[in-house]
Amino acid sequence: MAVRVQNAGRYRDIAMALMRHGFGYMVEEMGFFQALSLPRRWIMREGIPESKSLGERIRHVLEDLGPTFVKLGQLASTRSDLLPAGIVQELTKLQDQVPAFSSETAKGILEQELGVPLEQVLSHFDDTPLAAASIGQVHIGKLVTGEKVAIKIQRPGIAPIIRRDLDILRDFVALAERRWEWVIRYQLREMVEEFADSLLAELDYSHEGRNTEKVGQQFIDHPQIHIPKIYWDYTSAKVLTMEYMDGIMLNQREVLLNRGYELKGIAQKLVDSMLNQIFIEGFFHADPHPGNLMVMKDETLAYLDFGMVGRLHGDMKEHLASLIIALMRKNTDSMVRAIDKLGMIPEGINMSVLHGDLDRLRDEYYDIPFSRISIGKALSDLFGVAQRHQITLPPDIILLGKALVTLEGVIEHLDPSISIIDMAEPFGRKLVREKFNTRRLRGKVFSGVSDLVESIIELPGQARLLTSIISKGKLKLEVSVPEVEQVMKKLDQISNRLSFSIVLLAFSILMVGLIVGAALSEQKWNIPIVEIGLAVAALMVVWFIIHIIRSGRF
Repeated sequence: MAVRVQNAGRYRDIAMALMRHGFGYMVEEMGFFQALSLPRRWIMREGIPESKSLGERIRHVLEDLGPTFVKLGQLASTRSDLLPAGIVQELTKLQDQVPAFSSETAKGILEQELGVPLEQVLSHFDDTPLAAASIGQVHIGKLVTGEKVAIKIQRPGIAPIIRRDLDILRDFVALAERRWEWVIRYQLREMVEEFADSLLAELDYSHEGRNTEKVGQQFIDHPQIHIPKIYWDYTSAKVLTMEYMDGIMLNQREVLLNRGYELKGIAQKLVDSMLNQIFIEGFFHADPHPGNLMVMKDETLAYLDFGMVGRLHGDMKEHLASLIIALMRKNTDSMVRAIDKLGMIPEGINMSVLHGDLDRLRDEYYDIPFSRISIGKALSDLFGVAQRHQITLPPDIILLGKALVTLEGVIEHLDPSISIIDMAEPFGRKLVREKFNTRRLRGKVFSGVSDLVESIIELPGQARLLTSIISKGKLKLEVSVPEVEQVMKKLDQISNRLSFSIVLLAFSILMVGLIVGAALSEQKWNIPIVEIGLAVAALMVVWFIIHIIRSGRF
């Protein structure tokens, strides 16, 4: 194993953490002992801790290795389609808590990023951070113009540490793929790259600012939903300045009750706003846990922290609608087709076994009213089927599942009588209606016709290329003898279709020429040139079609 000299110390930290929690065999098999000159007796000293599950040991390794690896574990906890439930459950316990850095350091970063002395921007800066995490911390301040703001400041030196750890993770996965089949099966390379993209974006606070503003636009005319304003003049890659939100966090249920807030109305408002983000806008807050939700005066609901968002583009929403229709009709075949379009069913999968698993899943929920179905359990079961069959689902679909499960937990805490599925029904119906919307269908038909016309126009050039290859003797066709007749028949069909397309193209060009010629001529004898041309050309095309159909080779 080759180890970059500048990263040798970090590799040693990783090796020690792995051995400490019972993964010494991995250290040995990956060649860490030779590469890092570790004493071989260490692997014998570090055994598997008693009474700890695999998930617990993985969690402890990640906690020992710090911010980058904790973030990796948090991302992995959303991939219940790839990882066993026991591991996912443990990874959800990972906490992103580190000591705060000094207020003097925070002020220095602020001045450096804003490019002016702090007193020109802020009339007050609270030295005690409101919250501290691995990447940054939040301070309260007041602009010289009077607005109270929350200022997120990036932890000094964190960016190079994260980039180094990402390089090591990539090296680690590349090496592990050559050692263990399960690394490929659980798609750790894809997970690490997805994680790297997400974490590098998180290092640029302007991304979060744009996410916040984009969701804010969705609710610009909704007085009961509030999204923080971003102060772009005081925002950069390392500093995010936003409107300060004053209210009660949603996890403070007793405080809300004591102050007379109506929890059912708040819960309905939360569900409705989340479903609107997901099914109507296709851009949603992907982490709606109680710490990111606040009730302000007049029971206005505020969303905080838009570092994690999900996106559902048009096709994805359409495939989601297909899945909803299939679920409503209890149609397993349609479910498989929808899952295939949403995800990626691997080659060689046993389709009969997949159908059987989905049939059992369908039967389990068949007689249960929608209002009594648990989203968390249903999604866990569905992702379990995906994992067993190594079906990869898009990250945004996984984020959607995570967001809905989190939302369900919040609603159960506020008012268990509310059914998210019942409230989602009109949104699902709207999604289905959009799928069959006349304008949308017209657009798809027009797009298909445009593609067909473009293909026809390209045919002569492709035919010339094919003729050139054949004339130079460069066309190679490998077939076994029993297949020759079938191949020749197929070639006849292709030839006829190519000829038919060329005739259609020639017909189109001829008609354009006739129309233009007729328009430019003086037509002294009033001869209906266009009509005659159309009739002759149409007769030629009909004759050609009949000839091909009679041959039985079309």
